[in-house]
Amino acid sequence: MKLLFASDSFKGSLTSEKTAELLAQAAETVFGECEVSSVPVADGGEGTVDAVVSAEGGSYVKIPVHGPLMEETEASYGIFDDGKAVIEMAAASGLPMVPEEKRDPRYTTTYGTGELILHALKNGCRDISVAIGGSATNDGGMGCARALGVRFLDAEGNELEGVGKDLAKVAHIDMSGLCPEVMQAKITVMCDVTNPLCGENGATYTFGKQKGADDAIQMELETGMCNYRDVIKKEFGIDCDTIQGAGAAGGLGAALKVFLHGDMKRGIETVLDLIGFDERLEGVDLVVTGEGRTDWQSCFGKVMYGVGTHAKAKGIPAVGLSGSLGKNALDICEYGITSLMTSVNAPMPLEEALQRAEDLYLEAAIRMFRFIKTGMEMRR
Repeated sequence: MKLLFASDSFKGSLTSEKTAELLAQAAETVFGECEVSSVPVADGGEGTVDAVVSAEGGSYVKIPVHGPLMEETEASYGIFDDGKAVIEMAAASGLPMVPEEKRDPRYTTTYGTGELILHALKNGCRDISVAIGGSATNDGGMGCARALGVRFLDAEGNELEGVGKDLAKVAHIDMSGLCPEVMQAKITVMCDVTNPLCGENGATYTFGKQKGADDAIQMELETGMCNYRDVIKKEFGIDCDTIQGAGAAGGLGAALKVFLHGDMKRGIETVLDLIGFDERLEGVDLVVTGEGRTDWQSCFGKVMYGVGTHAKAKGIPAVGLSGSLGKNALDICEYGITSLMTSVNAPMPLEEALQRAEDLYLEAAIRMFRFIKTGMEMRR
């Protein structure tokens, strides 16, 4: 019997690698000798670079960048021998990098994300995947584009800083200084939301509040974003309100699509492609996946959805072992997951569950494999 373990990390308790280690221990306890393999998986959000570097034997590159408030900091990205790179924008422009009392998306920028992309390009990478979740920004991606040589000018021809408050001032976009390596590269944008750039479902009104924008600030930013949209439409013939995902990461999705010709793709699908997941399924009898909490949201581009649908396409059963189950958790069974189990074995406070995570997970894995073994014996 050949088993493949492909779980997401359990935030605050277990890494993907640790779940694989515990599953291997449980499988040996129940089945004796069996062939096991594992691969860390992420959905294009936090942990994506770590998962792909671990799975594909890549390395990290750490460079000085400018953070969301243009502060000097450092950020890493993953690089691979075949000219690929994987970048998390949250590493350079993420919301946790901004203290709560300083959160105001009129003054934050994606400039550091652009610096990561620029460094990867100058380092010879021509296949770059960018995960754009977790941003602190609402700058329309101007900061990122500026780092790559694009200039945003006001009506008097003055170059703008490229933060949220500048959106309303944009009158012309000068592409003449764009880093030439961009045109030689394939840019994949890992994006799981479909929001347009403007409107009630756009970047500002959907995500602005969590980044520190009150109603008045949201109105100011939305007015600016509509101006930015109109300038892009006038100069490039592209209406960002018709592009699914243009409003992701405060409009970074629009910038990567328009200025870098990025290809929007679901995060989990990009990750599974990068780690060669379909090839890893060859000859596998059972897949075990999981996440910290499974509920109805798991069906929308999360790890279990991706693993389950790919396993189902090859006729391989997949089971889920999660930390807890929430509302409509069984909906995931429509996407290739044949059954679910939870690691928590009794009512307990969250703090206790996190402290006992390893022991609880190992016990649950043994219970799960015993059920599977029973099914095998019934079939015989």
